Amino acid sequence: MRDPEQTRQKILEVSADEIHRKGFNATSLSCILARCEISKGALYHHFTNKMELGYAVFEEVYAPAFIALWQPPVEAEDPIQGLSDFFSSMSKEMSCDELVCGCPLNNLCQEMSGVDEGFRIRILAMQQQLNLLIATNLSRVSSQLQPGLDFSQIAYFIVSTFHGSSSLSKSSLNKELFDKVIKELCRYMGQLKR
Repeated sequence: MRDPEQTRQKILEVSADEIHRKGFNATSLSCILARCEISKGALYHHFTNKMELGYAVFEEVYAPAFIALWQPPVEAEDPIQGLSDFFSSMSKEMSCDELVCGCPLNNLCQEMSGVDEGFRIRILAMQQQLNLLIATNLSRVSSQLQPGLDFSQIAYFIVSTFHGSSSLSKSSLNKELFDKVIKELCRYMGQLKR
């Protein structure tokens, strides 16, 4: 690969896949080099070390994809219905194998937030961005919702319940648990309406 930007993108894509499959700590730079068919020099031209590469994967691959996944349901005319449909379709369409592999972003957050301050800060910023997206869109339809709601608190509750259901299913290898929690989350969101 002679195009530097194309090389950088390839490194990010391969690294994102490796980190998703193996975790950040178990991902080896030599495996990334082999899959990208590049030299160490080419890798270090773009990223000074593995940590910088991990930050780039988080900021440029995982976080934007994660936020983009949430935008359509949250920005729907009725964000409560949009989120309920979003979660319900995941519950119906997601296989047990997909749940076991887990969300790439959630996996990386769980692995690295407690051991690296750089990851923790980036994770917090991404969570705040998602929370603001949800809270803003709930506020947009506040006249249709119960009075006195704290939209930021509700947004964090929705996201944490969703991630918790994924983690519960992943750790128990039981998709039925995910389905049950998602069904209850949708019921809760429905009760936010007047």
